[in-house]
Amino acid sequence: MPCEQTILGKIIYGPEAEVIEGYIVIEDGIIKEVHEKKNDSGIIIAPCFVNAHTHIGDSVCKDPVLGNVHGHFVERDLSQLVQPPHGLKHRILNRTPHKKMVEAMRNSLEDMNNTGTYAFADFREGGTKGIVALKEALESSDLDARIFGRPASDAGKNDISEELETLLDYADGLGMSGANDMDMEILENARQHSLKTGKTFAIHAGEHSRSDIGKALSLDPDILIHMTQATQHDLKKVADMDIPIVVCPRSNFITGVGMAPIVDMLDQGVKVAIGTDNVMLNSANMFSEMEVLSKIFGIEDRQVFMMCTLMGATILGLDAPGYILEGNIAKIMIINGNSNNLTGIRDPISGIVRRGRPDDILSVMI
Repeated sequence: MPCEQTILGKIIYGPEAEVIEGYIVIEDGIIKEVHEKKNDSGIIIAPCFVNAHTHIGDSVCKDPVLGNVHGHFVERDLSQLVQPPHGLKHRILNRTPHKKMVEAMRNSLEDMNNTGTYAFADFREGGTKGIVALKEALESSDLDARIFGRPASDAGKNDISEELETLLDYADGLGMSGANDMDMEILENARQHSLKTGKTFAIHAGEHSRSDIGKALSLDPDILIHMTQATQHDLKKVADMDIPIVVCPRSNFITGVGMAPIVDMLDQGVKVAIGTDNVMLNSANMFSEMEVLSKIFGIEDRQVFMMCTLMGATILGLDAPGYILEGNIAKIMIINGNSNNLTGIRDPISGIVRRGRPDDILSVMI
């Protein structure tokens, strides 16, 4: 017997995120009907978030030293924190037992679920073992994951092809570190393997220096991550090549690499999605990313919301397209517009983007 549910409220509807008053009918996980109907409900029905760039293996270390400790300043730059193979995170990952790693990942998956995220892309360190650990964690989760693996840090040129083939058997694609962190021969080999298997090739580029952007573009990647230091010339080339970019505003701020030129990316017509990046530096809370994008970057609220939903789903090629429409898979969050935090807002999208919090969510349907 079909399972049907009807929800009344203000609906953030369609690929343009239009706000309408009405009700939505969900049957067996599919949006069957959306009807406009005037109502005074405080409920907001919104598509769930897509977190387009994470490293949730970092869940085993959530409090790295970043600044003052007992009155003494401790310098910790990006390479010391996350650069393979000897950055802090990699040293911690290498000595973390499998069981503890999986349990920490499960905590982060549950946190994403509770904060309105239905899908994410993880750049999984640790070779095949790292992918297996995440898949084990996902067994108890309803989240949709795109797992982009990378070779183990000790893999050399001679044995990389076999490892790449194994990674691509297990993963949805490859998620490589920057071209300054790895030998270009290995990266070129990795790109060829991804093309041969028809799987995604994503790479970090231009995070703390633009010196690796040209190398990354020479690989014709499917997705670029960060591009914090990109120039107008770089972005014009990215737009011409039709390569989407995933940016991580809070992470870039914390690591001190600067502010990604997101407005310029959008002006050039680049597809842009949002990620929270390393769990060791940030919670996987997309509300926090939206507030930064709106208030600090000055990006229009509807555009911010779409980057955190529709664009992430589009770039990752998800089955659920990241917006509410008849026939789509229902991946929605029910938000209390009458919460102490949100009561009095005039525009549901602006309210959610500028001041929304996880505790405003009444329920998540994924």
